[in-house]
Formats: sequence, C-alpha cells, structure tokens
Amino acid sequence: MTERLDKTPVLIVDDDPSMRAALRQWIRLAGFATQEVATADQAMAKLSSDFSGCIVSDVMLEGEDGVSLLRRIGDLDGDLPVVLITGHGDVPMAVEAMRAGAYDFVEKPFDPDHIAEVVRRACDRRSLVLENRALKTRLSDSAGLESRLIGSSPAMQTLRRQILHFATTDAAVLITGETGTGKEVIAQALHDFSHRKDGPFAAINAAALPESMVEAELFGHEAGAFTGADRLRIGRIEAASTGVLFLDEIVSMPLGLQPKLLRVLQEKKVDRIGATRPVDVDVRLISAANMDPKEAVRTGRLREDLLFRLNTIELTVPPLRERGRDSLLLFDTFLNRFAVQYSMVAPVTSARDEAFLQTYSWPGNVRELRNAAERFVLNAGVSPQPLETLVTGRQGAGTVPAAGGLKELMDTYERSLIEGALRRHGGHMAEVMRELNLPRRTLNEKMARLGLSRDPDGSAEPVDRQEKS
Repeated sequence: MTERLDKTPVLIVDDDPSMRAALRQWIRLAGFATQEVATADQAMAKLSSDFSGCIVSDVMLEGEDGVSLLRRIGDLDGDLPVVLITGHGDVPMAVEAMRAGAYDFVEKPFDPDHIAEVVRRACDRRSLVLENRALKTRLSDSAGLESRLIGSSPAMQTLRRQILHFATTDAAVLITGETGTGKEVIAQALHDFSHRKDGPFAAINAAALPESMVEAELFGHEAGAFTGADRLRIGRIEAASTGVLFLDEIVSMPLGLQPKLLRVLQEKKVDRIGATRPVDVDVRLISAANMDPKEAVRTGRLREDLLFRLNTIELTVPPLRERGRDSLLLFDTFLNRFAVQYSMVAPVTSARDEAFLQTYSWPGNVRELRNAAERFVLNAGVSPQPLETLVTGRQGAGTVPAAGGLKELMDTYERSLIEGALRRHGGHMAEVMRELNLPRRTLNEKMARLGLSRDPDGSAEPVDRQEKS
C-alpha cells in the first residue's frame, strides 16, 4: 500500500469494534486519517457538505442499515462517496445500494489492499468534486465582484483578483486610496466573499466621531464606568465578533486609543471602559486611509507598531484618472441605474460628453462621477446641459470643444493625457514617456503639434528634442 501525505479523512461506520479496528489499521497504513463511529446518527453528526474524504460503512448496523445511511448522506451531499461493506453476499442489497448512489460495494472477507484501493479512488473523486465546486464558486464570486467594482482597466482587474484571494484569509487589511475611490465597497466585498459572510459587517468612520466618543463607541463600557454610563454598552469591535470591523480614516484615530486597538489585534481581546477583565473577540479588522500611512507615521498621526499590524495586507485603489476608459463604463452603468431608479429614459451622451469623461481629472473619483451621472439623468428631461457644464459650471469654455469633428476631439483627448502626465511628473520627460508608453520622437512630435511644453503650466520653452531618456 502506497503512503499518502494529505491525510484525507475517512469515516468508518461499523458497530463491531474489532472490524472498526481492522479497517482503521488498513486505511491508516494507506496514508489516510480515520474517524470512527458505531451508528448512522453518529456518522451524520460528523458529516457536512465540506467533508473532504469518503465514508466506509457496514451494511448491517444496529438500529439503521447502511443503505438507509447512504440515502441520508445523499440528501446531505449527493457527491459524498460511500463504500458499503457486507458479509452476507446479498446481491439484491448490492443492486439497491448502487442504485441509491453507493460509490462501491465490497464483500467480506476482502483483501486489505483492495479496500485501500477503493478508498483511494473514492477520495480522489471527492477531491475532484470539491475542486470543481471551488472553481465554480470563484467564477461566481468573480462575476459578482465585477458588478460591484466596475472597470476593465488592468489596475481594476488586478484589484479584483487580490480581493477574491485575500477574502479567504483572516489577515488584517489596510486599504489606501484617495477619497471617493470606493474603499468601503472593497471592505464590504472582503467580508461578503469570505467565510465570515454570515457574520456582521460593522463600519465606522474614525474621523466622523468626536474624540470623546471614539473609545466608548469602539470598545464599549460597563454600567457606571463614568458619568452618564447608566447601562452596559457593547462596543463596535465586540459587536462585530465573528464578522468584520471596517475602520475608515484610521489615521484620525486618537493616538491614546491606538494601543488599545493594537491589543485587540494582538490578543483578540477587548477592554471595555470600567471593566475588570477583557472580553474575547473573533473579529477581522479592515482599515482604510486616504493618505500615505507611512507619512502618517512620520508626522506622528499613526503608531508604527499599529501600522505593522494593520497592513498585513495592503490594497491600493487607483484614482479614476488613472483607470483609462473605466470612466465611460462607470458613467454608463450609473446612468442606467439612475434612469431605472427615477423611472426616466436614460439620456444619450454626446461625443463631447464622452471626451469630457475621459479628459476630466475627477478629483472626487467614483463618488463624483456617480453624482454627475445622477444629475445628468435628472436634468435631461427639463434642462439638458453638456456634462462638462453640470460638473464644472463652465459654459462651453472648458477643455472639450463645443463642436468639431473626430480630429478635434482626438487632439483634445491627447492634449489632456499628455498635459496630465507632464503635471504628474513635473515635466520629467523620461517618466512621461514611460507612463504613456511612447518613444521620445513620437512624444516630441505630438507635443510640438499640440503646442505643449515641458513645463506643465506652459511657461517653459518647448521640449528639447535631444533630451536623453
């Protein structure tokens, strides 16, 4: 018999202690882990749809036969392999068992190598079933996540893969990104696609609470702990036990409370205000920051030891201006949602609107875009305006021409992209070339044609064609 290393569990069901001992010895020698029970009820108590091995059961059990147990197991999970054993040579029973879904039927006396081989094949089949189920779940989760985090840009595709991967863990996650990029949506997804999905999701904005209330809100207090504390209060951390606590704007948490939060992460215990002993909690902490957490440490707003606990996993959400055509996809999605919500016909965007969607910097990110889509729908029926006017208030004097053909729109779009790259990199041409994936000569020609200079404000001399990259 070949040794296996995975220690897949095999549940032995037999009311004869000597037979259980013999099966245990043979199956363990084959490299499997064994669990043993004497009755069908005991067997059902051990099983679930996640059971990763197989069941080996005698047909003749005290109180309930193995075929009846087989049917009960089939109701629980029709793909759980059951191997039935009998010493009676009952052919009709064997036929009944196979019709009821038995994986195999073995007669006593049997060769130990034979029973080990049957168990091995049954467990391999179970492994394949569970792998296929996991794949279907991942595909389903991926589709569900795409409807929440919309976008086809490489950055968003990578972010969705990271979320589905890290959702399977209990590690602390720190989400960084500008305001309005959807950090709470990501935190909710990490909860919903995890084994904690049936537990609570508690979200709290550390910056939105007065400093005097943060401690009681997070950690709770005992009755009489301070003036006005007339009853026990369960804090948000304790209330989120078995689920997820999302702390937005973590760098706004008072420094004096950060050691208490660190204790929660290290010891899985909460100290209520006024309590004499801590309370055990089982919570996953997800936090978010709209500034560089290392800068928050450097400026004394965040403890370094707390940061090391918060960012076991760090997810960075890209700003909308760096997501390419995602702005078009998002706007169209929001447009249709609000049209349905307000029972209106979704307005049609013009070429000018679409050019603006891609060239505007969207400082408020997805939140600002969503607001713009709602206003666009509501205004369409009474006083339709170009999207640029709704967003910026400018009456046709913005970056997008009020009229013009494809060439004018394309020139406007190119100018906006190059200007944005120049501004982000302070006129450093090598970095601009790298971001836009353009060779030096092509970039120089485009800048000359569009009248652009190296200086993002346009005050410097035109770019030197001989600059080295």
